[in-house]
Amino acid sequence: MKLFKKTVIIGTGLIGGSLGLALKKEHLVSQITGLSRHKRNAILAKKSGAIDYAAVSLEVVKDADLIILATPVESIIGIALKIAKKIKKDCVVIDVGSTKEAIVSKVSQVIPNFVGCHPLSGSEKRGAVNLQADIFRNSICIITPTVRTSKKPLNKIILLWRKLGCKIIILPPKEHDRILAFTSHLPHAVAFSLMGCIPTELLSLSSGGLRDSTRISASDANLWCEVFLSNRRNLLASLSAFQTKLAVLKLAIERRDKKLLIKILSAAKGKREKLG
Repeated sequence: MKLFKKTVIIGTGLIGGSLGLALKKEHLVSQITGLSRHKRNAILAKKSGAIDYAAVSLEVVKDADLIILATPVESIIGIALKIAKKIKKDCVVIDVGSTKEAIVSKVSQVIPNFVGCHPLSGSEKRGAVNLQADIFRNSICIITPTVRTSKKPLNKIILLWRKLGCKIIILPPKEHDRILAFTSHLPHAVAFSLMGCIPTELLSLSSGGLRDSTRISASDANLWCEVFLSNRRNLLASLSAFQTKLAVLKLAIERRDKKLLIKILSAAKGKREKLG
């Protein structure tokens, strides 16, 4: 079932390119044109079948029915402002940014049919060389409508993500950023910091535990720098909460308080088991 005719994906890296593959696999769009700031990503995306055409100018958006903004967080707003006067009146625009409050508040003012989205999919790997058509299946996609969001494009985008295999969660943009500061941004900050404190010469003696707990520290530094700064207030709050928990753990160890230590570790174990 075709939901859209011409689709333009701006940013054909891991998420944008994988989204192109998924949309084509499920036959949800007729054709896809891709743009990327890295020419190699656009070429690889076309070779992989994620896009039908590779464009070099934003003018390609003028007759699009769906536009997907899959660039780093910092550039989404700027691109949206540039295309706002180029697109058709009924064109639906979505983003897949990791933070939502700033993006949604600004973009929804200039693009009537804008729907903020955040698929909780991805990996520490990046670029069109790592595209996966099934990356969204059995994952969550958070959609962040506001009072400005029109029902028709919202329902159409909800259907699109469901067709890709996502469970849909509707959240206000502000609440999205508060929650993701704990469930996504904090784990990345901790993983980066953990790797940073381990002397390089000791890495050859590392265990599987270190690899498991720091996998996401191999994520793109520029991308995560933008995410951290765009959700600065909420991330600082989550970091403070983590520091408090770490301080209690340290205190229990300093005092040889076995009872408290077991309580801390057991509580964490029980919480982790709820993740499945």
